[in-house]
Amino acid sequence: MKTGARRHATATDEGSAALFERIRDFLLDQRLSADPRHYQFAYRIMTETDGVLARSVQTLTEGGFRLTARDIEKLGGEAAVATPLSVVPPPPRAPEQRHESVAAMPDAAALADGLIARTQAQVAGFSDMVHAIRTETEDFSRDLAASADAIHATSDVDEVVRLTSVMLARVQAAESRLADATVEASELRVALEEARENARRDPLTDLPNRRAFEEAFARAGAGRPIHVALCDIDRFKSVNDRFGHAVGDRVLKAIAAALSSACEGHLVARHGGEEFAVLFVGVDRDEAVATLESARAQVAARRFRVRESDAQIGAVTFSAGISGTSRAEDLSAVLARADALLYAAKHAGRDQLRAG
Repeated sequence: MKTGARRHATATDEGSAALFERIRDFLLDQRLSADPRHYQFAYRIMTETDGVLARSVQTLTEGGFRLTARDIEKLGGEAAVATPLSVVPPPPRAPEQRHESVAAMPDAAALADGLIARTQAQVAGFSDMVHAIRTETEDFSRDLAASADAIHATSDVDEVVRLTSVMLARVQAAESRLADATVEASELRVALEEARENARRDPLTDLPNRRAFEEAFARAGAGRPIHVALCDIDRFKSVNDRFGHAVGDRVLKAIAAALSSACEGHLVARHGGEEFAVLFVGVDRDEAVATLESARAQVAARRFRVRESDAQIGAVTFSAGISGTSRAEDLSAVLARADALLYAAKHAGRDQLRAG
């Protein structure tokens, strides 16, 4: 072999080896088996890095997410059936303990980002599909006109049959593409509804956020008794300082769940930071105060610990202020009164509520 040929072969081998490494790394990262169908899917991504497929995969996997079999199939690939793994029985549960553990949780913000990325990918895919159908329709119109002219110009029955068969095949193909577009549009509508709902939810606690709370207050209208409560976790900064913000986030989620459960039937929202808001509609002052006081007592009775280290967090309490209105009034005015009452509860020693 000549020197130039050897150099070309070496360069080709090195390029092939690098491509293989990238494909292998992709399969490992996505935990896909070395099935030829997965390899072919990865090969298309790695060799067409500026293509729609590669860009869609990049969007779907941002933030460390892995592709699902459904993702691969929607992107035009074919997912291999995984070999079932043996199920390892869980270790025996420890005896019930007095303290409530705060275990590690999935990153809620990452989950929300994942939903947004998937929705964006669906929008991009749907746009590409519509563009392709429009282009195909334009070509089809021209071909149909040409075929009609050809049919008029010929007396050959076989040629007429052939041209008619070709156009029928084109019609069936167009119908199939339109059916795919209809399904894609339906799935996109569902994804957008889910994204719209997420815009009104706090990603950490999964409670309604301030925007949802404001909308609910506006819908409540005048003529019915309305009470708004603001609840703020006492000395929450010390939890973050002692155990870190990750544990602090878990505590927030635990308090949110407890408050939501104790105030079942009423809207509980995360108002910001370590503050929650509760909307009572259609109940009198005594019932609203009694419900909130019961929630405060239930939370104060709990004792928390960090499951991973068994470190004792202890009691986590909250203070609250609750204010009512029965007339058309801006939410800001009601919140201002509730906030002043909350401050009074804090000033009086915390772990209590004030109503006005």
